Amino acid sequence: MSLFRYRVKPGSKVRLKDWDPEDKRGVPASREARVERINELSAEIDKLQDLLYASHEQGVLIVLQGMDTAGKDGTIRHVFKTIDPLGVRAVPFKAPTPEELAHDFLWRVHHQVPGKGEMVIFNRSHYEDVLVPPVHGWITASETKRRYERIVEFERLLRDNATLVLKFFLHISKDEQRQRLQERIDVPEKRWKFNPSDLEERVLWKQYMKAYEGALEATSTALAPWYVIPANSKTTRDLIVSQILVEQLRELKLTYPKPKIKLDGMVVE
Repeated sequence: MSLFRYRVKPGSKVRLKDWDPEDKRGVPASREARVERINELSAEIDKLQDLLYASHEQGVLIVLQGMDTAGKDGTIRHVFKTIDPLGVRAVPFKAPTPEELAHDFLWRVHHQVPGKGEMVIFNRSHYEDVLVPPVHGWITASETKRRYERIVEFERLLRDNATLVLKFFLHISKDEQRQRLQERIDVPEKRWKFNPSDLEERVLWKQYMKAYEGALEATSTALAPWYVIPANSKTTRDLIVSQILVEQLRELKLTYPKPKIKLDGMVVE
């Protein structure tokens, strides 16, 4: 599977209509085969995360963004299902509180980033502050651009402090979102997820696509690239995210630390 096709090349123009949310190139044709491959990758993610935790040299930040129902919760549930809970933490970002609004927009984010040996998943993130406010007209275009610049600097700071930054935009079609929202109405077990505000935001679909395009263009860098993940198929989404995560963790070339004392020949009575 060539993963470069999902990466937003730094400095490139982004038109989300050119990225097919149904794209299944390079993944197994059947759902069963995709699930089997996801399970294989999950086992490897577990081993690599154990290395990350033991070596205590790097942190890993995973950013999940997407429209409502794009599958942020599902990605966390399926991709990270085998990881030791001691080494991973999921952080959901909701609407800012009054205290958070009293500070700069990155204030609430910085203290949630991973420490060395830790993997942190942002379910929504600091990117909400360059999506929702401009769509609703709460900040100007110049302020949005300024925030892009601060985000790039923030992510450079993370990389300078040994934090791998992986950013995934889970790309679904408007028709697919309609079906998933309808499921939240029709299926009793899913009704708790339904929020009438989702329908209000859906009316602004075009504005959000434009906002995402601007954010992807301005903040996909060599140090912290964006990946546009076709997410109409949940198993395709999970497989691609898993494969990218495995490849990026492998590239860290982590090793287990040496023991502090010589253990060769030691016998436990």
